[in-house]
Amino acid sequence: QVQLVESGGGLVQAGGSLRLSCVASGRTFSNYAMGWFLQAPGKERESVAAITWNGASTYYADSVKGRFTISRDNAKNMVYLQMNSLKPEDTAVYYCNAVRRPEARSLATVWSWGQGTQVTVSS
Repeated sequence: QVQLVESGGGLVQAGGSLRLSCVASGRTFSNYAMGWFLQAPGKERESVAAITWNGASTYYADSVKGRFTISRDNAKNMVYLQMNSLKPEDTAVYYCNAVRRPEARSLATVWSWGQGTQVTVSS
């Protein structure tokens, strides 16, 4: 079973930046598209961004377009989320996971969830 470990979260002021990282164990990482998700307190988990297995195509929620960038390094089994111009409403726990349909940015994920990384944006 693949294990996911997210990192890079923290406390940042509005307008600041963070870079989240996610490493996956196992040898199947490069076979899958990957996605980043967030879950704000008291709310459902939602998709933020997704990237195809080879990094050729990326997809974003309207709320983060132009501010967030998803990327991956298959040699390192890692996926990243560069977060710029952060807003207080971006505050959430962020997770990564493999996805079967990156263009749909659905919540139909492949592996068990990791522990996530907390992002807190102060106003």
